[in-house]
Amino acid sequence: MAQSQFQVDRTTALFERPAMTVVDQAGFAVVKHAIEEAFAPGKVEKFLRSVGQAGLRIREFEMVLGAGKLGKEAAAEYAKLPDGDQGQVREFYLASVEKVEMPLRDKYFKIYAYY
Repeated sequence: MAQSQFQVDRTTALFERPAMTVVDQAGFAVVKHAIEEAFAPGKVEKFLRSVGQAGLRIREFEMVLGAGKLGKEAAAEYAKLPDGDQGQVREFYLASVEKVEMPLRDKYFKIYAYY
């Protein structure tokens, strides 16, 4: 058995996510745009308030989407996306959730809380 030229310390190596290509560019763009609009600086508080009023948790993407909080078109396009594209949309959404500024996250603690 030939030994590898490079030695990797697996105890400290970081996980590197492989790049995935988007299959349905048009549908993906529609849903991504809806998420970007919801988390835009001037609109994010209104979005968070609507999620809270609906009794939803912010990290439950499919529930938020199904309740129409990102728009009916986004929900319809998301349903048509292949699994890989849906996963990338969920990751983008969750990353957007975590980028909300701390004062707003504190104000809407109930929808951010894990319980």
